Amino acid sequence: MNRLVIIGTGLAGYGLAKELRKRQDKRPITLISSDDGASYSKPMLSSALAQNKDAAALVMASAEQMMAQLEAEIITHTQVEQLDTAARTLQLSSGQSIVYHTLVLAVGANPIQLPLQGSGAAEVMQVNSLADYARWRTRLQGVERVMVIGPGLIGCEFANDLLKVGKQVSLIGPDPWPISALIPEAAGRAVQQRLAEAGATWHLETFNGAIEKSAQGFVTELKNGQVVEGDLVLSAVGLRPNIALAQAAGLAVNRGIVTDAYLQTSDPHIYALGDCAEVEGRNLPYVQPLMVAGRALAATLSGEATAVVYPLMPVAIKTSLHPVVTLPVGKMEGRWALSQGEDGVLGRFFDQQERLQGFVLTGSNAALKGQLLKEMEERAAS
Repeated sequence: MNRLVIIGTGLAGYGLAKELRKRQDKRPITLISSDDGASYSKPMLSSALAQNKDAAALVMASAEQMMAQLEAEIITHTQVEQLDTAARTLQLSSGQSIVYHTLVLAVGANPIQLPLQGSGAAEVMQVNSLADYARWRTRLQGVERVMVIGPGLIGCEFANDLLKVGKQVSLIGPDPWPISALIPEAAGRAVQQRLAEAGATWHLETFNGAIEKSAQGFVTELKNGQVVEGDLVLSAVGLRPNIALAQAAGLAVNRGIVTDAYLQTSDPHIYALGDCAEVEGRNLPYVQPLMVAGRALAATLSGEATAVVYPLMPVAIKTSLHPVVTLPVGKMEGRWALSQGEDGVLGRFFDQQERLQGFVLTGSNAALKGQLLKEMEERAAS
């Protein structure tokens, strides 16, 4: 039997199954979920407080509804404990063993675990699932002061969400400026200023890695001697691709599960998709590349070998107090040409051959995304 097994029921796993059914692919599909299998958009977790949405309101469909929609088997609350590539079997935590013809690893990414010290370290929260978000909302009841460790993309989105519901937010981390991995300093400082105006306090380049419990909640003494207190602490320092199962099975891994342009791993019967995948050396943990890759993989699995070809894919950062859209350039050599006004920052990145390779837009300039994309496409075509 040509059974397709997909491990993971996030945007990648469910998205692939939907694309296959759109192509009239009738093969039996089994999806395995470590949670209840509810379909929801994980990027919503960092902006749902301000929308007054509880965990239930974020659910788009239950596992039962997805089974009916996809005409698929969905196994919930189950871990895959072992992958035997030679026998093409999966050993599940339920004791069940499943045979696959084709396997797709859509296992996502896990929050980076900081090696925190101190008596309060074990109570630091992380939010990376619907269940995490439900706990987060519960813990926030009656809380005024929140420390957010990590002033990157995720940390700034959570801080923005907290500020919009009236919380006092302290952002702490080793970063030189907000979202420094994706945007230049001028853009990061613009975000810093607007969130500060909304009540955030910033403590950059000074975290000492220790969280202590106190009579009022939690406290940390920074490297500069400053003391920061909070009623609750959130760690939001980013995600790391979940490679454990693939690595234990002997598949090639690096930062993510290594695949070629067709999403195929080092085993010809196994593919990887989404936040866990490293496609030709690139790990792109965003929704748009996931959707592009999912469509390509559905075509490949349906018999039309289709390499993933990524279009220009800007990243929108959900800091609604000062929105950011960027086409990141990573560690590319070149220069930023930046202009800054009261409305925010507009920046273009040129490589060493003076070719436009990326951009950053903040504040009201974020509305210029389409214009910048068109400019890049026209320059590339000329």
